[in-house]
Amino acid sequence: MEWVLAEALLGLSRDPRVLLRTLCQGEASAERVETLHFLLQRLEDEAARGGGDALPEAAREVAAGYLVPLLRRLRTCPAGAPDADPPARPRRRLLRAAGAALRTCARLAGGPPLAATLAEEALRDLRAAGAVPGLEGGAEAAVEVLAAVGPCLRPREDGPLLQRVAEAALALALAGDGEAAALAAGRLLPALGRGGGAALRAVWGGLVAPSGPGRVGPRLQVLSALAERLLPAPGEREAGPDARRCARFWRTVQAGLADAEDALTRKQARYLLQRAAEVSAEQGVPCTCGSGEANGPSLFWWSGEKKEELLKFWENYILIMETLEGNQIHVIKPVLPKLNSLFEYAVSEETGRWLLHPSWHLCVYKRMLESENKTLAKEGVTHFLQLYETKVLPFSPELSEFIIGPLMDALSESSLYGRSPGQQIGSGSPLGLKLQRFLAAYVSLLPEELKSSFLLKWIQKMSSRHWCAVPILFLSKALASVPRCKALGLEGLLALRGVLQCTMATHQILLRGAAQCHLLHAAMNLVDVEEVSLSDISAFLMSLRQEESLGRGTALWTELCDWLRVNESCFGRPSTCGSLGLQETCSLNAYVKSLVQEYITSPAWETGENGRMPDWAEAKLVALMVLLAVDVEGRKVQHSERQRTQNVLRLFLEPLLDALTKLGSNAYLPLRKTDRCLQALVTLLRTCSPKGASARDDEVSPLLQDLVASATESISNFLLRRLTMNELSSVADLDRCHLYLQVFAELAGLPGKWGERGSPILRIIAPLRNASIRHLQDTDSGLVPTLGRQVQRAVSMAALAAVCEVCAALDQTPELQLDPPDAGPPEQLLAALPLGQRLQKPQPEEQSSLPEEPSSSPGWGRIAAQYVHDQWVCLSFLLRTHRALPPTSEGALLDPVPPPLQTPARTLQAALAALTVLPSDRVLPVFRCMKLLVPQLLASSEPVCIEAFDMAWKIISTLSNTQLVFWSNLKAFVQFVFDTKVLTIAAKIKGQAYFKIKEIMHQMIEMSAVKTGVFNMLITHCCQSWGVPAPGVSQGSFSNAADYSELLLEACVFGTVFRRDQRLIQDVQTFIENLGHDCAANVVIENTKREDHYVRVCAVKFLCLLDDSSASHKAFMEDLAIKLLEKEALVSSSRTRCYANSQQHRVQNRVWQTLLVLFPRFDQNFLNRIIDKIFQAGFINSQASIKYYIEWIIILILHKFPQFLPKFWDCFSCGEEHLKTSICTFLSVLSHLDIIIQNLPEKERQEELAAHPRPFLLCSVSPASGLLPGVLIGLVEDEWIAIDKFAKFTDLPSGAGAHRYLSATQLRELRPGDWAQQDAGSHSGEADNQSEWTDVQKKVIPWRHAAPDADLELAFQDRAAKLGKAISRLIVVASLIDKPTNLGGLCRTCEVFGAAALVVGSLQCVSDKQFQQLSVSAEQWLPLVEVKPPQLAGYLRQKQAEGYTVIGVEQTARSTALTQYCFPERSLLLLGNEREGIPASLIQQLDVCVEIPQRGITRSLNVHVSGALLIWEYARQQGRRGAQA
Repeated sequence: MEWVLAEALLGLSRDPRVLLRTLCQGEASAERVETLHFLLQRLEDEAARGGGDALPEAAREVAAGYLVPLLRRLRTCPAGAPDADPPARPRRRLLRAAGAALRTCARLAGGPPLAATLAEEALRDLRAAGAVPGLEGGAEAAVEVLAAVGPCLRPREDGPLLQRVAEAALALALAGDGEAAALAAGRLLPALGRGGGAALRAVWGGLVAPSGPGRVGPRLQVLSALAERLLPAPGEREAGPDARRCARFWRTVQAGLADAEDALTRKQARYLLQRAAEVSAEQGVPCTCGSGEANGPSLFWWSGEKKEELLKFWENYILIMETLEGNQIHVIKPVLPKLNSLFEYAVSEETGRWLLHPSWHLCVYKRMLESENKTLAKEGVTHFLQLYETKVLPFSPELSEFIIGPLMDALSESSLYGRSPGQQIGSGSPLGLKLQRFLAAYVSLLPEELKSSFLLKWIQKMSSRHWCAVPILFLSKALASVPRCKALGLEGLLALRGVLQCTMATHQILLRGAAQCHLLHAAMNLVDVEEVSLSDISAFLMSLRQEESLGRGTALWTELCDWLRVNESCFGRPSTCGSLGLQETCSLNAYVKSLVQEYITSPAWETGENGRMPDWAEAKLVALMVLLAVDVEGRKVQHSERQRTQNVLRLFLEPLLDALTKLGSNAYLPLRKTDRCLQALVTLLRTCSPKGASARDDEVSPLLQDLVASATESISNFLLRRLTMNELSSVADLDRCHLYLQVFAELAGLPGKWGERGSPILRIIAPLRNASIRHLQDTDSGLVPTLGRQVQRAVSMAALAAVCEVCAALDQTPELQLDPPDAGPPEQLLAALPLGQRLQKPQPEEQSSLPEEPSSSPGWGRIAAQYVHDQWVCLSFLLRTHRALPPTSEGALLDPVPPPLQTPARTLQAALAALTVLPSDRVLPVFRCMKLLVPQLLASSEPVCIEAFDMAWKIISTLSNTQLVFWSNLKAFVQFVFDTKVLTIAAKIKGQAYFKIKEIMHQMIEMSAVKTGVFNMLITHCCQSWGVPAPGVSQGSFSNAADYSELLLEACVFGTVFRRDQRLIQDVQTFIENLGHDCAANVVIENTKREDHYVRVCAVKFLCLLDDSSASHKAFMEDLAIKLLEKEALVSSSRTRCYANSQQHRVQNRVWQTLLVLFPRFDQNFLNRIIDKIFQAGFINSQASIKYYIEWIIILILHKFPQFLPKFWDCFSCGEEHLKTSICTFLSVLSHLDIIIQNLPEKERQEELAAHPRPFLLCSVSPASGLLPGVLIGLVEDEWIAIDKFAKFTDLPSGAGAHRYLSATQLRELRPGDWAQQDAGSHSGEADNQSEWTDVQKKVIPWRHAAPDADLELAFQDRAAKLGKAISRLIVVASLIDKPTNLGGLCRTCEVFGAAALVVGSLQCVSDKQFQQLSVSAEQWLPLVEVKPPQLAGYLRQKQAEGYTVIGVEQTARSTALTQYCFPERSLLLLGNEREGIPASLIQQLDVCVEIPQRGITRSLNVHVSGALLIWEYARQQGRRGAQA
């Protein structure tokens, strides 16, 4: 077309100057300039043939008079500017046309100076535009000019100019991100490089020069464009650089393969690699490129002797990288064995060293690990971790860097650690186990001098980021599995402390504790004790939480003691003093003794007056090391010696005990010293008690208590003096008050023989109480509320609350009455509790005269809230001791009645007011008071009680994300709102309170969906109070179960509704629990039983406790059964699709499980009421596993009560529509008829069999379903409650019905029969081994049990003939396709092109609306065959035996292009799944794989589009053959 246009122009005039001058006039446009370019090219052709002497001059005129001004205008007026002539896209076209015309002019002019001049000017514009924002359009125009005239520059004369142009273009290409940079990389640099010489060397030097990370894409774009120059084939080589010998070139290719985000860059990298291998093979010349490492492997090498091996290596490598572009695991997995062969090629068998640099292999793993497809990433991680299980690879620094970098980054993904299909819950993560084995093997193979640095980097990587709970657990477990070696010094120990801090960020306490246990194991295995001191070890141990991991008496504690004992003499000496300022020795006993001494000794300047409290961490350190040292000493002898332990303990604690015995008599002890001593005392008493079974044999705890008892008198006097003598007067002293009260509570709970006078700490209860009451009463005298007075008031109230709590814990209420009769302590105490009065803030002027408070002191609002909290603690104690309401007559009261009970409504109002001011972590005593007040007011003051319910629930709702106080407050709330008396009264009056309680109940159940454990607490409390009466609660409390039966109903159908990440957490927690005492976290952390399983466990155990001889129990069970059947009917009638493992499926499963538990309690009269509903459930088209339950319960009913057999026979008389979905159910029941009628007389048996022949005729044509083990089909394992869950749940006793869930039969060993039904849509992975599939379908008969194939084809052909359609022999198999839209489109395509049949996985897809919208009734005219995915292998074999060629639509290494494939007449087309494609197991059965040729970057088409292309090609080829015939 261009040639015709040029000839037409030349036909108008033979004078080129006239034509050129004409074209250069008028408005510049892309079309005009392109026409000018065509004409110049035509004139150039004529000039080459010797004509046209005027052409050079004309070309110079066009260049100087038209093109250069045009390009200058375009450069100075960037795209997007308001006065820009053309828009962006036409402007680029105009630029390109002007550049091409200018290049032709330069050639025609024959004057290199013109090209040089234009290049100089454009180079200046390029540099100027690059430095000024907004002038990108100018740079674009300058690049076009340089690309046009660059090839015209002379390599020798214009060498410096070429070099400057190349440098500027390279800088723009590598640093820029706009159109100009793309032009420089895509056009200018390749144009310069193709000229060779100085330009090529300049471009090459810039590309391989050392620089920062930079952008890989432009480099590879330029390298790809210059590949023919840098990697020339034999015979094409000119003098220039050889890219194969440059390490920078190969590193750039590797970066493109592994790190590039866009597919085009990766494709360019593969092209360069493939060309380098092909060129090397053609040349056959040895070539080597080192990696820059001393004695390191080569990045690339070639040898003619190893040609075949090297070609095979690079062929496989490029194939793997190509396959990874598909990002589909089913395509990649079959290729991964070739990756193993790459390692075999790359490692020398003779020397065991790398022949090729391992960075090539790591590029493959990086691509897999960084894939968006999590399945592919997991496969990459798994494959790499398995490397060292089968082979020993040489050491390489790059491998270690890869492990510490990309591999650990990939291991941070929690989803990688899920269970494998079919793996039992709690069996552990397969990936976690592989990680353990890998790390142990890799570290063992490392050179000794490198183990330390590698492990240090591993640990530092663990501490450098925030990890989720599951990854940090398995990484810690892997680290603990490393064989024992001296690899870590002080820096490594500090890094482990950093990891411990990372573990504290997770809310999963059990996982957090288990991770800490593993990290301590790792420290004991890997730390070089000679490089660390005992103070370093103690600081590390302090990072562990004793309440989560390092509990005394656990196996971990014992291992730590043994480790300290073995290495006691090996610990190093620090060069500096420890944190406490002591100079250490190597002996553990000496270190602990000096540690305690230094701790007790307080510097003279630390008086502590009005100062802050000492840090509790130092006290915890002292207590931990004392107990460890004592236990280490105890393990040095074979048998424990009580006297030896006592002597050692006394030796350690002598400074502490000496100071404690002086507290009561020495008033001048430094305050900071007394604080330290009391902190150490409290910490010792709290941590000395061992956990687990070893508590009974412990000797240290009694000995410690005996030693403390000797100082109790002195401590008691000190506490009494400090709390009652106005010595606490500052805000900081409130922290000391809290410390003193902790000591008071700990000492009050100590067992011991105290003699006639009793415990000294209990003797101060009365004086402490009386003094506190006096202080509280004295503050009402009208004095100014100074800071000191208000602090003492808060101290007195806190002391009073502590007395009440101690008395309640020790059941010491008579202690309050040890005073003289006129003291009247209860009245004084209650008079000191003005419920509406709060702690006033001190006067500002008074406060300003005091020394400045420490910045860490709490605000006054917190102090006032604590004051209110302590008030309600006292009130709660007194209300519990005076529960009786005052009689109406005022005469004969012997004991005074507390005023709050005289006016309970006023007290409840005060409680509501307190809830408005108290923070959420201080409302617990108010809830306890409301629990005692509401039952007295519910009948008379219902609105106030409802307000209390509402306000309390709002507080609980706002606390759902606060772990520390949520569960204790929730427990108090449940005990308050769902108190037996409250429920009874509310149900009796049936007022608003009754409905409010039910509303809260349902809200709590809804909260359980996002907050696991809420429903557990509610159902456990209710079942305990209803089924196992508490002391003082009558048996009549069971009536609450009937009044609130919705709670039991919801509990029976409640279960796991986890997201995938939540299910993973539950799996890992179960795994940790299964470790038992081997994991110290299981011993130390209390099992809260908050898993969702325990809701149903509690409900089932409650039902087993019921007595069917009790009329109320029997009525409750019958009512619950009816509600369960109604629930099941409601779920079955739902329009929501019920697929396998759906919520509807699970609810139905739980309903029938519960009915089977209740069935033995039902009598004939009740069954007569519900038998029709049970049979009706058998007619519903449910999942197969639900039908098994229905069959089971029908069999049990008929066996126990044969009187219902007539109703059963009637089921076979229903219409055909009903029998389609129920025939298997009732025939399965019929298969057990011999058991059902075994209790009938022989004559009645024969009569039953003879009277109903139709069901037996149906047996001959319809298969019966399998046995009971089929119940286990279709539901994931976490839906089934393990037997040990019932045994572990001890909140309810095991009743007479407990044997129902403790069956001795090992159900897991049973297998379904040959005719077992399967749940629709269930996972097919476990069904591959099953022989057949027997769902009865509504439409075309299933293929395996149909007539012979010939008859089927005749039926199809007959049908087609009646429709007037041509029939082909093409069968399209779409059983692997899930989406209804794709299936509907394929159905329409198959019908249009006359396919013989469309095979689908389930004929139920036909009723889907999305299918129908795409198929537009094609399913009515196309034969449909159902073959489920597990049956595909057998179906394909059968079709192959019938002469069909099985064709897979898949991209494989040996696929045939669609354009080159000739379809046989009998073709079976197998289409893959939308995401996974064709499984590897089926690819092996294919006769041929056909792929659709592609030219774009995207590597896959929609499955419907792919199928349509192949169906059309088949129809086209068959049509051509028919025409030829």
